[in-house]
Amino acid sequence: MPGTVTHSAPGKLFIAGEYAVLEPGQPAIVIAVDRYVTVEASTPETGDVVLATDLLTREVHLQRTRTGLRPTDPADIEHLTGALAHLVSVVETVDRLRAELALAPLPVRLTVRSTLHETGVKIGLGSSGAVTVATVAALADFYTLSLTPELRFRLAMLAGIRVDAGASGGDLAASTWGGWLSYQAPDRTLLLHSLKREGVLGTLYATWPGLAVRGLRPPTTLALHIGWCGKPASTSAHIVRLNRTGLRSTPSFGRFLEASHSCVTTAIHALQDDSPDTLLSAVHKARTLLAGLDADTQLGIFTSRLNDLCAAAQACGGAGKPSGAGGGDCGIAFLPHTVPAHTLHTRWQTAGITPLALQATATVHPSAESASLAGPDPAPGPGSVRLLDQGRSR
Repeated sequence: MPGTVTHSAPGKLFIAGEYAVLEPGQPAIVIAVDRYVTVEASTPETGDVVLATDLLTREVHLQRTRTGLRPTDPADIEHLTGALAHLVSVVETVDRLRAELALAPLPVRLTVRSTLHETGVKIGLGSSGAVTVATVAALADFYTLSLTPELRFRLAMLAGIRVDAGASGGDLAASTWGGWLSYQAPDRTLLLHSLKREGVLGTLYATWPGLAVRGLRPPTTLALHIGWCGKPASTSAHIVRLNRTGLRSTPSFGRFLEASHSCVTTAIHALQDDSPDTLLSAVHKARTLLAGLDADTQLGIFTSRLNDLCAAAQACGGAGKPSGAGGGDCGIAFLPHTVPAHTLHTRWQTAGITPLALQATATVHPSAESASLAGPDPAPGPGSVRLLDQGRSR
């Protein structure tokens, strides 16, 4: 039987491009941060599939059926669409891949531990994405499936969209490659159709229109500060509310997409050129765009504390904005290195905002196999490392 394997995946924060990144091919900047989800895969003492997570007080036993995983205890059925939804989807997706490879299922126990919280509360660091990526990596090694980083990302994306087809996958990219990334999402609707027609294996190697991932150079003269505003927010709930407004099919949203594309592109060039003033201007512009979207949709992207977070950053000579969907969890600020951190943090703490001691992780460069699968870089920019750019299929 396979031995025990353990994999960790970092959390994420969006720097720019929120909401626009939901559209295929729209760019965003996302970073991986040094808080982690760790998944251990091992052989269970009894049973088929056993899931243990710090989100639940006891482990859940599941059995494989023709229609997917089912709990041996009917009382656990609610967890399959709740706390365990992403874990279950990864197991089912990997099971389907193994079946397509004519490999029999094996019993497995997955144990999940997370530090993507503050005093037991999720703080908007992409825990679902980190769980998905870490579980894919752990299961792949447990089952001795040799997957490149790109294939792990793609498999994580296929598992993720089975749970939430609206998610961009930026968190999955950050958790897979780490560091600073520019990210453009694939067309998830097409991926779901491909899953039904071509299966997991066929979809893994298909063309994914819109998808691109590149490593970026972090700023050298600006410091990134992260503040927790005390209110957990649901990205998926914000996306559902945005869809219900009907705004995504209007000319107004088209203008938002154009402005966001320009803003994110400017920020990417600022990072490549190490231009702090240009980056601060782009971050301020990103904040303004989110404020305009919030006014149009009444999504509640900005809260009073997020406004205070941004105002404090500006008062200290920097720029701040919500990170991710907004609604009260994390915000970010960039300040010149010459400004002492306590200058900003004292203002935040006075406003009820908790500074978080987080750092961006290092970028994991692609393997030769991953680079080959992705194809040559048509236009590499200075200071960027091309990780994935969907220009052809295998």
